[in-house]
Amino acid sequence: MKFATLPNGTLDGRLIIVSKDLTQAADASSITPNLLSAVQNWQSKWIDLQAMYDLLNEGKLEAAFDFDPSACLAPLPRSPQWLDASAFLNHGKLMEEAFNTDPIADFDTIPVMYQGASDDFQGPTVDIPMPSEADGIDFEGEFGVITGPVPMAATLDEAAQAICLLVQINDWSLRSFGPREMATGFGFIQAKPSSSFAPVAVTPDELGDAWKNGRFNLHLNVTWNGERFGEPHGSEMNFSFPELIAHAARTRKLNAGCIIGSGTVSNKSRDAGSACIAERRVIEKIDLGEIKTQYMRFGDSVRMQAKFDDGRDGPFGVIEQKVISN
Repeated sequence: MKFATLPNGTLDGRLIIVSKDLTQAADASSITPNLLSAVQNWQSKWIDLQAMYDLLNEGKLEAAFDFDPSACLAPLPRSPQWLDASAFLNHGKLMEEAFNTDPIADFDTIPVMYQGASDDFQGPTVDIPMPSEADGIDFEGEFGVITGPVPMAATLDEAAQAICLLVQINDWSLRSFGPREMATGFGFIQAKPSSSFAPVAVTPDELGDAWKNGRFNLHLNVTWNGERFGEPHGSEMNFSFPELIAHAARTRKLNAGCIIGSGTVSNKSRDAGSACIAERRVIEKIDLGEIKTQYMRFGDSVRMQAKFDDGRDGPFGVIEQKVISN
């Protein structure tokens, strides 16, 4: 199934079901008012939602309408928790090599994760206001999952069973704040503005064989100001999403609607490019001895779209946003 959210004057928006080809949609609020409610009541609602989805794809819903991604909010405009990992170890190891920093203890065996703001997620096409170009404005292309309830100390099987939906994310960063905030030991606050989401959240079956081993086997194609930036592949994720969920739930339960992010999609091959500016900069430092690429300026735009290995567009739609002065 594929879901999106339209504004309706409430904090959680109005749930719609989107056709498999992303051309048609139907109001699903008669079944459950919004996507947060859907995942909170997944066991009792998914049968009716699936039936509506099937009718929509068969062209049998009279109330169907054209799907407009630009009208969408984030699939979940807010969430009980937003927990973002750094599950592509290549990204972290590049940072260590470029800046000659000590490796993080147990980096290869225990996921690195922070808890970010979850009260104001951004839609796929809205302009993104930032306070200052001097803050080091950066995009970060990621994949993520939305969970149902997860018990404390969940097993890997319980964590896997808790995955309800898959999403595509742009986890905005302000790099100038990162070093100081990380050095405090308390984590990110100012370095992490609200994240943005592609318009459509999908059930794992929509990926077919591209959902494998708890990972997105998709390319994430990124362009900056219309120029190719990278298309790293999600299969190189070192920790699977069930592993990330189990890590997050080690000492606390997770309520339905929790979002777990993969961290920046990153590949060992330089040919894959990157999904964030910071990674390109450290590669320049390693390979060329100097950093050439600057961070984003007001008026710059970024576009992100998942792609299947055969070149087909992914199921999430497109993130396409411009940075503006606040």
